[in-house]
Amino acid sequence: MESRYLGHTGVRVSRLILGCAGFGGLGSSLDLVGRGESERTAFHLMDTAWELGIRTFDTADAYAGGRSELMIGRWIKAREVRPTLTTKTFHPMEPGADSGLSRTRIRRQVEGSLTRLGVDRIDLYLTHQPDEATPIDETLETLDQLVEEGAIGAYGGSHLTAELLQLTQERYGWVQNEFSLLEQRDVADVLPLVEELGIGYTPYSPLAGGWLTGKYRRGVPPPPGSRMSLRPEPYQRFEKEPIWQSIAKFCRRAAAVGAEPMILAYAWVLSEPRVTAIIVGPRERSQLLTAVESLEYAMTTLERAELAEIFGH
Repeated sequence: MESRYLGHTGVRVSRLILGCAGFGGLGSSLDLVGRGESERTAFHLMDTAWELGIRTFDTADAYAGGRSELMIGRWIKAREVRPTLTTKTFHPMEPGADSGLSRTRIRRQVEGSLTRLGVDRIDLYLTHQPDEATPIDETLETLDQLVEEGAIGAYGGSHLTAELLQLTQERYGWVQNEFSLLEQRDVADVLPLVEELGIGYTPYSPLAGGWLTGKYRRGVPPPPGSRMSLRPEPYQRFEKEPIWQSIAKFCRRAAAVGAEPMILAYAWVLSEPRVTAIIVGPRERSQLLTAVESLEYAMTTLERAELAEIFGH
């Protein structure tokens, strides 16, 4: 599988990054620990990803209260292979625990992640959210020190705004924001800055929580185990009549070109020239195979524009 340098970090990442937020839970939601993939399923997904050439895995210390990192660490030890690892910090790891990006907390969380992952260096480290309670210079100085000490290879930021990127300039090596046909806000301001600063961009949720697969139906309960059934809050903003109509039109377009909606959705994000790689969060082997298939879809500039227009952009 093709790999690319991630901005100016000097680190190469595979074009598809295995998102491990579902290992043991669902993201950082502490009330959903135990509702995600079992360790057996997680191992199967990592085996499949490795077999398909995916060499970059993405997690966070708070995913399932540390269980995601633990599963990855046990897999690395069992398989004796070493993917490029991305992890992140901000959210609490258990009820009542602290959060944020203070100097003391970042150092403590990095040590914890190194232990759970079973490695002596985290290739790529992210701030999971901006922290308004901690001066940005304190956060970035701490991350710079960790790079100098060799604990992390490079650092980036998730949920970054254009204003924060302007303030920090090239200190963040890359951005990890939500980006899809249903979430195109970064086109207006973040992506131009990504290009101007020469930094990387690895968007998450290219399928908009499954909405772009066509599996959700107006007036029909979401499938059991889907994100809309487990944690609907981030996606309830899509439950609008114009979006239902756009989804239907998008699915008709996919059928007309003989492609699954998932492939079109992935290919649209991948064909954005400022995207370094995308994070995919499969729950089964077939979904990984479809994601890999999307790499071969040759999307034209005209098709990109037409698909964006379906969703009002």
